[in-house]
Amino acid sequence: KPAGTNSIQLILGDCVLLENWTGAKGGSGKSFNLFNAARGQWQQTWVDNSGNVLELCGEFKNGAMQLTGETASNGKKTMQRITWYPLEKGKVRQHWEQSQDDGKTWSTAFDGLYTRKK
Repeated sequence: KPAGTNSIQLILGDCVLLENWTGAKGGSGKSFNLFNAARGQWQQTWVDNSGNVLELCGEFKNGAMQLTGETASNGKKTMQRITWYPLEKGKVRQHWEQSQDDGKTWSTAFDGLYTRKK
């Protein structure tokens, strides 16, 4: 069952990947994805139409891109970890996990399969 659609563009001299996401239930968001040379890491900054912001950093390692960060709500910290796995035929699996106990246990927030439109 589709969770939404994405439109991906390369911008700023092909140095930044801009994601335009629209959810099946009407939400929308955008992310900027780039290599942050000052940090020596990949970075994603995500914003949505509900005022949520997510900043993640990480690396491509062992065949997958994994970025981590944290958010806070009502004084409670939540660790965020998103891993993208390249699959056959140009598909990508995105597994988003969250931890509220400093990474001791993780729960899945989203597990999706991206397929390219023809």
